[in-house]
Amino acid sequence: MFKTILVWVFGALLLLQAIQITIPEPEAVDPKEEIKAPQEIMTMLRTSCYDCHSYETRLPWYGNVAPISWEVRSHIKNGRAWLNFQTWERYDEEKKQKLYKGIAKTINFSMPIPMYLSLHEEAKLTREQREEIKKWAESNIKEEY
Repeated sequence: MFKTILVWVFGALLLLQAIQITIPEPEAVDPKEEIKAPQEIMTMLRTSCYDCHSYETRLPWYGNVAPISWEVRSHIKNGRAWLNFQTWERYDEEKKQKLYKGIAKTINFSMPIPMYLSLHEEAKLTREQREEIKKWAESNIKEEY
């Protein structure tokens, strides 16, 4: 009985591999389009944000194994759709202002997401680092927006 259940579970997991969420292939990006920030901020963004918010995603091995891959790839797809640091200069000023406000608001509470941080220790930001990113984002917010 146990062997039969094990075979069925293994078979179901194999079949799940056929269902994949695709993330768009990285575009050729002009470095001039990337967000500009002080080197310290850029280092933090690259370490903690770029996996989901750029085309420099480092997809881990489990990012190719369903059903986990569905969640990982969905986060990447949605993250890039909301904000892509490598295509920053394609955004109009109104969108940039909205994004700066969003960064300032979410950096202390929800970004990077806890699930990501549980598997990527290197992406954890200290309270001081979060405060630096928040201050940087707020310094770029213009009153007229």
